[in-house]
Amino acid sequence: MKSRILTCIAVLTLFAALAIPVRLSAQDNQEHNKKHKHHHYQVIDIGTFGGPQSYFNSLNLTDVFGFGTVFYNLAQVRNAQGVFVGFADTNAPDPYPAFCYVPDCFVTHAFQLRNGIKTDLGTLPGGASSAAFWINAKGWITGNSENGKTDPLIPGLPEVRAVLWKHGKIQDLGTLGGSSSFSQAVNNRGQVTGLALNGIPDPFSFYYQFLYCFPFQICPPNATETRAFVWDEEDGMQDIGTLGGPDAFPSLINQRGQVAGFSYTNSTPDPNTGLPTYHPFLWEKGTGMKDLGSFGGAATASVNGLNERGEVVGGLDLPGDQDLHPFVWDGEKLIDLTAPPFDVSGHGEAAWINEAGEVVGSADIPVTCLGSNPPRQVSHAFLWKNGVMMDLGTVDGISNSGANFINSKTQIVGFSFACDFSALTAFLWEKGSIVDLNTLVSPNSQFYLYWAGFIDDRGEIGAFGALPNGDSHAVLLVPCDENQTNTEGCEDHTEDGAEVQGETNQRPNVVLPEYVRKMLRERLGFGRFLGTRQKLALSGAAAISGPNATLSPTSLTFSTQAIGTTSAAKTPSAALRLREPMPGTLRRPTLAGVHWQRARAAGSVSRSGPRPAEHVRQQSASATTPLAAHRR
Repeated sequence: MKSRILTCIAVLTLFAALAIPVRLSAQDNQEHNKKHKHHHYQVIDIGTFGGPQSYFNSLNLTDVFGFGTVFYNLAQVRNAQGVFVGFADTNAPDPYPAFCYVPDCFVTHAFQLRNGIKTDLGTLPGGASSAAFWINAKGWITGNSENGKTDPLIPGLPEVRAVLWKHGKIQDLGTLGGSSSFSQAVNNRGQVTGLALNGIPDPFSFYYQFLYCFPFQICPPNATETRAFVWDEEDGMQDIGTLGGPDAFPSLINQRGQVAGFSYTNSTPDPNTGLPTYHPFLWEKGTGMKDLGSFGGAATASVNGLNERGEVVGGLDLPGDQDLHPFVWDGEKLIDLTAPPFDVSGHGEAAWINEAGEVVGSADIPVTCLGSNPPRQVSHAFLWKNGVMMDLGTVDGISNSGANFINSKTQIVGFSFACDFSALTAFLWEKGSIVDLNTLVSPNSQFYLYWAGFIDDRGEIGAFGALPNGDSHAVLLVPCDENQTNTEGCEDHTEDGAEVQGETNQRPNVVLPEYVRKMLRERLGFGRFLGTRQKLALSGAAAISGPNATLSPTSLTFSTQAIGTTSAAKTPSAALRLREPMPGTLRRPTLAGVHWQRARAAGSVSRSGPRPAEHVRQQSASATTPLAAHRR
């Protein structure tokens, strides 16, 4: 499933203490950056519908559960016509407080942004929240919406349905006989792929296991099968089968109608994972579902990318299901991408693949990540091109990095972070040079860019920016050119860009919700396997306090507030500082985490009085669930 997630020595101290190979890599990047010019960017705030946050489909950043492939993916969130899609908070509290749709417990609506105008796409009749995940060349948008009904197996859990927006109208794509469905992607032929429940009993149902059982110990005894579907206007929703087990979970569909995902291969639970074995697949009409194999583990960590050549990328478990490596299926064979300079004994995962077959992701290098707790290795972004792995390095002063997305021009975006997760910043890599995106925008910008998850072939970037009060907005970064020198955000920036000298724009310190920090922690391995036998061994207080007990102490000033409170961090670094929750703080499961792979919890920042999340916690304590669960 898709993966990822997120405290504490000053960044410069960490950098100075790192092993020599890491320092040399960053020094080389700095020398290269001095010679290479990058465009500057105008920051366009997507904004909200009156609430604090906005989102787009980018890995599991917006997924409180942390189950990557399972629900939130990297995605085509902007089409060639320049229409951008996502979802944004309203100012209304979520009517399902035990199962909030997004981490901050506000009602959220899908949107499209066209020519600077943001349109609320609405919900199904009776539904409170919706989200848009993918847009095709025709402007068709797929996502999900609540429908006003509740799940028959889990009291208070709202049903969600796969939906399609065409010409501003919403359509319920239905189910396969069960209560809920979820769409993942739509191609230019109007084919939608996603998952849907049927009415056949299945104790290992992907939908219930990944979203509720492993993360929150909510395990309905009469769960039903989760099946992959392809929907089109002519034939409606069609079950595309499995690899021999009861369930299948799709992630992506290309223009040929090929679908990539993962599926159970049998119905016998593996002793390491507690679930039947599941492998990645590639499905095509007429030939059916092809098993892409494994690296010896029982589980597929993620299926993250699919191109028009039918090449698939993601992460696969090794024997014992305690480690995972990045993979690519090249159409004929499964390839383990872990190779020098990366450590064959470390973790890794491929995040995206372009039409040329170039793959990006992150993998461990054989250097200890000083300040990490528990100890782990440094992780770097990689580019796999023509059969060769390339280390993309990191942003100067920060020891780790991960690549999220690559376009046809080999421009790559991602994030860089400290070993203790105390600092996080977005980056762009192009023509051999990595640069902090915060150095390429106006110093007057109100946003600190901490995550970049999409870049199109025009070089326009989808990212997340933090405001000084801790709120996070989806933003669009548009390259400035010589005709925009008087445009706000492009002042004094020309099409030639500017030389990068390693400087960082100084901005007010910002504080982000806990789910961002947890996202990184999950993505890089810690807690990644608590959903397997380790997770099954936890119960009661141990299940609540276990993950928090491993967080490192900090020498910096930062917040230790629970939901609904605020305390701004005071640190000198321009790199982002992340908010730490109080140990043992409880969080509730949320439904907008219906789209990827690892468990996260959300914090919220109060404005004038408590936010809905705090109000809910005070009055509905029985509905809260532990800040725990990870990956599977």
